Amino acid sequence: MEVTVDQDLCIACGDCIEICPEVFAWNEEGLSQAMVNPVPAQVEEECRQAVESCPTEAIKEKTH
Repeated sequence: MEVTVDQDLCIACGDCIEICPEVFAWNEEGLSQAMVNPVPAQVEEECRQAVESCPTEAIKEKTH
């Protein structure tokens, strides 16, 4: 599983960072970004919760 955060859609609510800090963190612009790809297997469930919780649907799971 890999994820991306669309910087144009991110509103910096921090939900994803709160739910899955192992993957998401603040970038220099104060927006969320995925810091780890691929997502470690042990946090995939939390990462999916973060994707689903994003109010602007800025987080996308990469499809190959």
